[in-house]
Amino acid sequence: MKTQAFVTILFLFFILSCNPGIEDKKYDLIISSGIIVDGLGNPQFTGDIAILGDKIIDISETKLDPELAVEVIDISGLIVSPGFVDLHTNITVDLHEQPLAENFIRQGITTVLSSLHSGDQPYPLDTYASSLEVAPNIGYFAGHSWARKQVMGLENRQATTEELDSMKYLVEQSMKQGALGLSTGLEYVPANYASEVEIVELAKVASKYNGVYFTHMRNEGRGVLKSIRESITIGEQANIPVQINHLKAAGRTQWGWAENMLGLIDSARQEGIDISQDIYPYTAFSTYGYLLIPQWALAGGNEALKKRLQDPQLAKQIRTEMSDLFMKDGGGEDLSLIQFRNFEYDPAFSGKTLKDYALAKGLEPTLETGIELILELQLQGGFIGIFQAMDEKDIIRFIQHPNTMFDSDGDLTIFGEGHPHPRCYGAFPNILATYVREKQVISLEEAIKRMTSMAADKIRQKERGRIQKGAFADLSIFNFEEIKDNSTYTDPHHYPSGIEHVMINGEWVIKAGTITGAKPGQWIKKEEEQR
Repeated sequence: MKTQAFVTILFLFFILSCNPGIEDKKYDLIISSGIIVDGLGNPQFTGDIAILGDKIIDISETKLDPELAVEVIDISGLIVSPGFVDLHTNITVDLHEQPLAENFIRQGITTVLSSLHSGDQPYPLDTYASSLEVAPNIGYFAGHSWARKQVMGLENRQATTEELDSMKYLVEQSMKQGALGLSTGLEYVPANYASEVEIVELAKVASKYNGVYFTHMRNEGRGVLKSIRESITIGEQANIPVQINHLKAAGRTQWGWAENMLGLIDSARQEGIDISQDIYPYTAFSTYGYLLIPQWALAGGNEALKKRLQDPQLAKQIRTEMSDLFMKDGGGEDLSLIQFRNFEYDPAFSGKTLKDYALAKGLEPTLETGIELILELQLQGGFIGIFQAMDEKDIIRFIQHPNTMFDSDGDLTIFGEGHPHPRCYGAFPNILATYVREKQVISLEEAIKRMTSMAADKIRQKERGRIQKGAFADLSIFNFEEIKDNSTYTDPHHYPSGIEHVMINGEWVIKAGTITGAKPGQWIKKEEEQR
């Protein structure tokens, strides 16, 4: 034993003698000579950033002594910004299956939010979320759609007092377990069967625990102004901050409505209501094909829909309303504007359009044909589509608004599988390339602020989304001249260009363009006490 102890001491002496001063190092890392955009809207400057553990501990416009760091990386000519905060993703209970979340972190995203508009919620939330070993930071919400399905299934009616109490219990438990707030997907079954009163009561529970309210509104087409008013009412009556996810004016008849929509939001803010919005920078949205079917016709699921279609009077009403939905909330009668993302009924048509499908079946690609095919496909299990139905001018107007933040509305993707919307790969690089560098709609400093500190502040995370002493070391380092979204609607599986390095909680998850495999992501949870 004495011999072994002597050998150990000798070995430690050898290591220290070969590495003089390691014990005196002040920093783990110095990121040197970067163009710092701090996420707070301040002018960019060139400087050094020092990291110790998972925090930023020094920022300097003069060179920090490299001898004080274990590692130094020179990023001359590159932008270093806080890591981007994605305010709405379609991650639900699947992050453990793809823990690196590569299509997100390759965009420079370091924090993803699971807004649960229509998807399932992990429950118990704390059991699932605390077990995760993943690359990005992740925050979860208490999902209204999930809670309603647990209590009422797909029934199209108002909740009884007892049922509402059961939903409130589920929301309260999730809030106690660390949910950031309440989220709704009011355009989807069964959430669209809920009254405004139901949402207010559930939002009051989240508000009691200092949560926030994130919403996919009840309507993003003809009813979008009414839906904004409903969101404002919920925020006011529940005394809760509101975030409208992926704000849009969908459908040709709504093009040009951005001014009116933003005017409503601004008026509410002037009245003291904390309401803001985020968007993704594309003129096509992606969702379930059943949104072109009247909501009432979907109550009870596909078997109930099938029975309604066997009733001549109901069938006529369904088709009449579908025609209206196609023309006013969708892309009109042009079936080529509806593209299949996933088409399990016939995978050969994934990435193809409804027009392609009609022609393959020997049918004229008319509006009437489109209606019949949508109904047929829904009864076969449905599909997720990409719908070309927004106007670029509205996108620009939304981006120009000072309270617009950003999201991807992205899914976890497996590279090369399926036919995802380009937003899954390139939403944040697209903002920087198209609307900052090329179209100069907003400045780089302003865009980064909206992607980082404003988004982090909305979920009450004041130590993220900024480059300042004491903040978590979540950083995105990119070449501003080269950053670009390479994904397209017809060829989506391409990672963006220009993202050189990404750091999360002081660890590199991307270094020199290569995924490191590190999983330093933290569960972002609400930790404030009950109000």
